[in-house]
Amino acid sequence: MLKYQRTAISSVFLYLLLAEPVIGQNLTSTWDAIYVSEQASKGAGLYETSCAECHGPDLEGGETAPALAGPDFRWAWNGRSLGELFESIRISMPEGRPRSMTRTEKASVLAFMLSENGFPAGTAELADETDLLETFRIDAVQP
Repeated sequence: MLKYQRTAISSVFLYLLLAEPVIGQNLTSTWDAIYVSEQASKGAGLYETSCAECHGPDLEGGETAPALAGPDFRWAWNGRSLGELFESIRISMPEGRPRSMTRTEKASVLAFMLSENGFPAGTAELADETDLLETFRIDAVQP
């Protein structure tokens, strides 16, 4: 029994030691105005031509594609990084032809998605680099 307790305590300590940098980070929230309206407007046009067929004209989702706006979307991504969402879009969307859009175009679509989810626009464009987007946390509700 004592051996099990030491192993459990060691595991918890190791987890806290490794998790501390993540827990200690002060990530920027999607509520902190991290894109510009012009970028979201560009993204709206790109969304219409490259995404709406599967995800719906109002980002409501389709038969085989998830919604990209609304409470279900926000809660599914709550607490996760914007970089994770961007990377998912970057490597797999549009389905069957992910190389048909540039990183900048995909960042514009992501800005449009943020806009449609009620996150406020700011004064700086949303980055198109996954590493930079890792510093932004998706929050389902305003903190």
